[in-house]
Amino acid sequence: MRIPVKIDGGAKLPSYAHPGDAGMDLYSSEEVVIKPGEKKLVKTGTYMAIPEKHVGLIWDKSGHAAKNAIHVLAGVIDAGYRGELGIVLKNLGEEDFTIEKHMKVAQMLIQPVVSANIEEVNDLDDTARGEGGFGSTGTK
Repeated sequence: MRIPVKIDGGAKLPSYAHPGDAGMDLYSSEEVVIKPGEKKLVKTGTYMAIPEKHVGLIWDKSGHAAKNAIHVLAGVIDAGYRGELGIVLKNLGEEDFTIEKHMKVAQMLIQPVVSANIEEVNDLDDTARGEGGFGSTGTK
C-alpha cells in the first residue's frame, strides 16, 4: 500500500523499525516537557493521505507506556484528513517526561474500515450475555 506523506522542514519521516511491524513510528518535530498529570498536543510536522476505506490508528509506544506511564489520548486519523498529525499525550507518571525533537512519540497502524449501515430498531436480539456489562464474566 502506498501512503503519500509530506513533512515540514526538519521533521522526520514516519518509519517502521522492522520489516513486518504493524505500527509505523511517528516522531516529534519539537521539544516538549510533559509534567505529571499533564496532557499536551505534540506536533509531528507530518501530513499524510491515508487511502480511502482505511484509517490510521494512533497507539502508545510500549516503552514510553511501560517505563514512564505516557499514554496516547486520541487516535483516529480518517482517510479524508489532510492536516498535521498531532499526538495527544498524557503523563500518568510521577516525573516530568521530556520529548526531544525526532524522538519516537507514538505508533500508527493503518487498517481497513468497514462502514456500517445504522438502522434504528425497537428491540435487539437476545444473547447468552444479554445486558451483562463490566465484570459480568468474573475474573477467573
